[in-house]
Amino acid sequence: MQNTSPADLDLSIVIPVYNERDNLVPLEKKLEEELSKLHMSYEIILVDDGSMDGSPHIINSIKKNNSRLKLIRFGSNHGQSAAFAAGFKAARGKIFVTLDADLQNNPADIPLLLEKMEEFDVVCGWRFKRNDPWIKRVSSKIGNAVRNSLSQEEIADTGCSLKAFRRECFDDVKLFKGMHRFFPTLMKMEGFRVTQVKVSHHPRLHGESKYNIRNRLFSSLHDLMAIRWMKKRQINYDIIQED
Repeated sequence: MQNTSPADLDLSIVIPVYNERDNLVPLEKKLEEELSKLHMSYEIILVDDGSMDGSPHIINSIKKNNSRLKLIRFGSNHGQSAAFAAGFKAARGKIFVTLDADLQNNPADIPLLLEKMEEFDVVCGWRFKRNDPWIKRVSSKIGNAVRNSLSQEEIADTGCSLKAFRRECFDDVKLFKGMHRFFPTLMKMEGFRVTQVKVSHHPRLHGESKYNIRNRLFSSLHDLMAIRWMKKRQINYDIIQED
């Protein structure tokens, strides 16, 4: 995946949006409040994934008073991986930060990720104390355990969207549908340094969750098998002389 925009900003905040109209105004307010403390140049890219609740209208209204905010709008729903791909392609930051639009990820935790970027290329948020209904916590725990077991990974919370990446992490990675769940593994396969930090997690106040046991676990099994195959078939070699 090649970025098409110049890297002339410090940060690009990339956020998929799907039917989150009531969360968008407080999200933008919280982001601006926290990002202004960093003394870094930044942009906020909201990728509307075919919302049907008027979310694009709300974003366009917010944009009138915020020149840092950019809207990318899909004509129909294409999924989170597509939204991230479109956002990354348009991003101008040296570091990409991703999070959800539902305010369950706290923008105040972004500095925790950025602190680790001095030593690592990818920093994954770990929602150590989940504020979700028990069925969602259980399905997430099962999903993480299955993914880590089959992909030989140690990421405690693959479903947490709060992550930070160096821009170059996506230079040579081809993204496919569902691959956002495996960003840390894909980055490791490319030789990048990956770590995780504990972040806060808040209950959803507005809108409805887009995930359940069916689309968290069962729909990702095919993607998991693809990642497992890629890891097993990855080309490795060592050169001891090249004249």
